[in-house]
Amino acid sequence: MNTGLDVFSTLHHLVQRAMSSLPGAQRGSLLVRAGRRLVYRAAVGLDGILPGRLRTPSDGGLLAASAPFGPAAAPEAARGPCIVPAAAWYRAHLPEVAERPGWPLEGAHVLVVPVPLFGAPGAYLALEQPDATPLSGPYRALVESVVESAGAALERRGLFEEKAQVAQELRLLEEVLSAVAESVDLLELIETVADGIRSVQTGPRWSTIDLAILDDAANAGSAGSAGRADDGAEGPHDRRTIRLYRAPRRPLTAYWNNVRDGALAAGRDLRVAVEFKIGMASGPAAQEAFLEEGIRRRVSGIAIAPIDPAALEPVIRRAAEAGIPVVAIDSPPVEGSACSLYIGTDNRAAGRIAGEAMLRLLPQGGDVAIQVASAAVGNARARIEGFREAIAGSAIRVDSLSENLFDPDRATELAFEVVRSKPQLAGAFGVCSENGPGLGQASMALGRSGDMKLIAFDLITATLAMLQEGVIHAAVVQREYDMGYRGVQALHDMATRGVAAALADLPASRTVDTGVDLVTVERTPSSIALSEHLAMSAARRIANRKLGAANGGKALEFLVIGMAERECLVNDERAPVADDSLVGRVMSACCSLVIDTASSEYQGFSDVAEARWGGARTMVGVPLLSRDAVLGVLVLGSPQPDACSPADLALLERVAAVAAVVLENARLLSRIKERTRELESLSRRQEALLDTIARMSSPVVPIAPGVLVMPIVGALDAQRSGRFLEVMLQEISDHRARVVLIDVTGMAVVDASAASHLAQAARAAAMLGSEVVLVGIAPEAARLMVEQGIELDGIVTRSTLELGFSYALGKTGGRVVYRRG
Repeated sequence: MNTGLDVFSTLHHLVQRAMSSLPGAQRGSLLVRAGRRLVYRAAVGLDGILPGRLRTPSDGGLLAASAPFGPAAAPEAARGPCIVPAAAWYRAHLPEVAERPGWPLEGAHVLVVPVPLFGAPGAYLALEQPDATPLSGPYRALVESVVESAGAALERRGLFEEKAQVAQELRLLEEVLSAVAESVDLLELIETVADGIRSVQTGPRWSTIDLAILDDAANAGSAGSAGRADDGAEGPHDRRTIRLYRAPRRPLTAYWNNVRDGALAAGRDLRVAVEFKIGMASGPAAQEAFLEEGIRRRVSGIAIAPIDPAALEPVIRRAAEAGIPVVAIDSPPVEGSACSLYIGTDNRAAGRIAGEAMLRLLPQGGDVAIQVASAAVGNARARIEGFREAIAGSAIRVDSLSENLFDPDRATELAFEVVRSKPQLAGAFGVCSENGPGLGQASMALGRSGDMKLIAFDLITATLAMLQEGVIHAAVVQREYDMGYRGVQALHDMATRGVAAALADLPASRTVDTGVDLVTVERTPSSIALSEHLAMSAARRIANRKLGAANGGKALEFLVIGMAERECLVNDERAPVADDSLVGRVMSACCSLVIDTASSEYQGFSDVAEARWGGARTMVGVPLLSRDAVLGVLVLGSPQPDACSPADLALLERVAAVAAVVLENARLLSRIKERTRELESLSRRQEALLDTIARMSSPVVPIAPGVLVMPIVGALDAQRSGRFLEVMLQEISDHRARVVLIDVTGMAVVDASAASHLAQAARAAAMLGSEVVLVGIAPEAARLMVEQGIELDGIVTRSTLELGFSYALGKTGGRVVYRRG
């Protein structure tokens, strides 16, 4: 028997073996330790006693206070097999049975045998027998053999679950860290955090996950300070306010998040602009509008996951006719489409993989139900066809097929209807991402979890949780990140090399199969373990990277259109930080707080009262600490009591620490960007001012035909001399000047460097037929030039501008006439 594919059947079979090994045993169960409580993982013989089926996993009661490793009804079982009265056992660990009149039968006892896991009692085999006969002889050996097998199966499962949790946590922390940018979109941050926490921590079943961020970063420094100043006036602590970001209860599925991430990553690597749009899954109208918008903007290329390929084909054809290449991702286009390429899953092959997995889960056959989002979508039809091909000729029969039309709530309703009305169902196949979790919820609520074999598509958060709990047995997981990345890659090739050249390197079928993985919690001959899948996904993302060069000045912009509904978020909810609130207490104490909302100690807390009214029993507040200051609080709520274990809290604190780094870095980058903008503005103003000063300090004045005057004020350095020379030559050309009088009266100093620049100006002017006359040299400057041996290379000099002007007139044929007033 393959534990990895069907742990429920494995454990159920072991309990049945144990019962057959013990004379007179009619009922049995296997309970696993989970924190301070026990959880039923298998039960046999209880269906006729309980009003319905016993759900697995379900609560099995507390462990003993006196023996932390032993059941409350049999603490001595922590040390070895023991027998306890059935009435006491059921009162503690299955109250529904104990409350039934006349049950359990008089004299009945329960044999409790510990199952060692990793060296300590981690589970218990409970076998009901008609009397208190102790376990001995060959029966003991048979039961011990079952216990050993159960321990091996649970240890193996535990190791794979631990590896999967570590891999999921690493992926979560990487995704949170990847949010570091010049500005963080806090809505996307809380979505990422919430989706990741819910996928890693399946036990607490967090119903709400919120992010309370201090509205003003400067307030963070007062987080641990006293509320009021010494004089009784209000301090900064009283004026703090928060913005509350709520994670949606039904977020955009991880599938489309991954498609988006792949497309945006390709845009960064290829240095092109990528815009990701979500078309409403209720119909093609929104996608059609996005396509029209792309055509109007003349984007460089469009990738689309068509909801209704036939309805969208006319618009796709118009885009192609306008010279905009279009590729289909996720869902194939119609035959003969104007789409240049399809990048996605070979859906018929993926459906066959699902059908082959169902054959292994149901070797004896049975009826199965199929649920699909919409049979009008080509990829869904192909998956169903592949599934039917795989089970053809076997004892498995498709009993029903239903469509939820992209409505997740409707998917759950339909699942409940089919599971409730068809108790003979042996299995079900969820064709699209929301179908598997809907069928899983129905199987858990109606007592069929684990018993009804479920195969899902894609690895969204709910599917991942049910996979780890054994409710969903396997998931056919697409490589949606690759679809987004390779879609943008293909468009980039078409835009830069031409469509024909880009397609020449691709398969003649114009189809790129991105492949699928059959994922189970444990590794099996036909599937990969969840932890291995997560590691391989990260490796593929790196391997597929294709860094691009500059596009020769051509700005490329690509549009990627997906299909999903997105729930609106509350993104502008502001509130003051009250001391009598969970958020206020966490901020003041700078440490995490886990509370029971029913506790009288917290009855007066406003946010606790609101959460309790909403059905939360456990609330957790975790501070986002940055250098001993609090930037905000991560707030979670669960309807379960004692929902947050120390291990759960440790993970939440790690996530909060990474989120705090993201926020602090984002604020730092934002401040640097703002300061850079300020410095750039100051630099532009300084350049303009210097330019004005340069113009004013070296004006060009035509004072007579063929004569120009250029006064120099200040120092004549290398940078200024270049502009001075450029202006002088241009003015000589414009005015056809024969003499240029350079007045150095206002120069700070005439040193060797300045003399060299003046000599250079004189030589350049001579090449245009003009003569430079230097006027205004002060006596001190003249003495300094003689002492330093500075030569002016034969430049004519005059002591004053008047004498220089007279010299210039003599050169140009004019003269100065003095008249009496």
